[in-house]
Amino acid sequence: MTNRPLDPGYILVVAKSARMLVQAARQSGMKPLAIDLWGDKDTQCCAEESQQIPSLAEEHLLPALEYFINRYPVTRAIYGSGFERCLKSLACINDRLTLLGNHPDVFAKLHDKTAFFSLLGTLGIPYPDVSFHRPNSNEGWLIKPTQSQGGVGIRRYRPSEYIEEPNYWQKYQEGEPHSVLFLADGNRSQIIGFNRQWAVALSKKDEFIFSGIINSTDLACEQKHRLSEWLDVLVSALSLKGLNSLDFIQYRQVSYVLEINPRPPASMQLYDADLFTRHLKACQGELLEHHPNPIGFKGYQILYAQDEMQIPDGFIWPEEVVDIPHAGSIISTGQPICSIITQSQEPDKVLEQLRIRQEFIINELNRFQIHGI
Repeated sequence: MTNRPLDPGYILVVAKSARMLVQAARQSGMKPLAIDLWGDKDTQCCAEESQQIPSLAEEHLLPALEYFINRYPVTRAIYGSGFERCLKSLACINDRLTLLGNHPDVFAKLHDKTAFFSLLGTLGIPYPDVSFHRPNSNEGWLIKPTQSQGGVGIRRYRPSEYIEEPNYWQKYQEGEPHSVLFLADGNRSQIIGFNRQWAVALSKKDEFIFSGIINSTDLACEQKHRLSEWLDVLVSALSLKGLNSLDFIQYRQVSYVLEINPRPPASMQLYDADLFTRHLKACQGELLEHHPNPIGFKGYQILYAQDEMQIPDGFIWPEEVVDIPHAGSIISTGQPICSIITQSQEPDKVLEQLRIRQEFIINELNRFQIHGI
């Protein structure tokens, strides 16, 4: 295995929110270009140039993609969240640039829920019961969109509900939500870390929205070893590459697998290793042999607007804040305002810092909405 230096050239980052990958690319010595939906201040400051588009659909993505290809010597691209409903857009990028991540066919395969849960069953990997036909009762069932991310659209099933989009049903599983961050080279996996995460209910249609994550768990060594064995089998079966995460519910001694996120996830920010470089290397078939353990604990929290609000001029954001909106931005109810990242030697202190910062920001923004000062 060789450790060739990474070419510090241009790379195009495309995601619903590009900030995380743009910053990671810059820290790795590359020149990131960005296409995303939010156009946050820190994304624009860190990127060589950025384009904000209304959606990742082809009609919006293609003009921005051609813009960068025509103006910069960019040959590579990396994608983040947001393509679950835009599979053709991912193929569109792959047709024009070298895509450093899972191939669009692999990405699409993982969103074929029938095939995915069938694979888990064949491999003997536990998962909450699923149904691809409307259940007769609402006893413990959740309804989940087949193409979604971050928990969007997941809600408790009500038999009288009119359903428009493609969905499947899954039994609600008691336990604590977790994820495992891992690298893959198409055949093998390399675990970066295990994480505990949590969700928030924003409405009756969004009852399990991803809200935060910390790189601290109470998982036993035996449970971690079992998950590691599952990952090796899944990576080989699905030809996964680069950074991915597997979400699961831990209930007593059993880990119930929910899904695989086949792209760099939010938990990437919780680890100090140069995971951007490691992702690119893994996509080229190289799993670097060593990675440093995290120093202490880190947590990541998304703040959502409970009511529509405007970001005031001159608002002073705490230093732990990322995904910073521009002054004057209108944040709709249920949309993310910003994110917070905190670090400490104790996980409880991380959670406390996240709570304190969240309360401070919400209180200050609410004060402006009411008093204008």
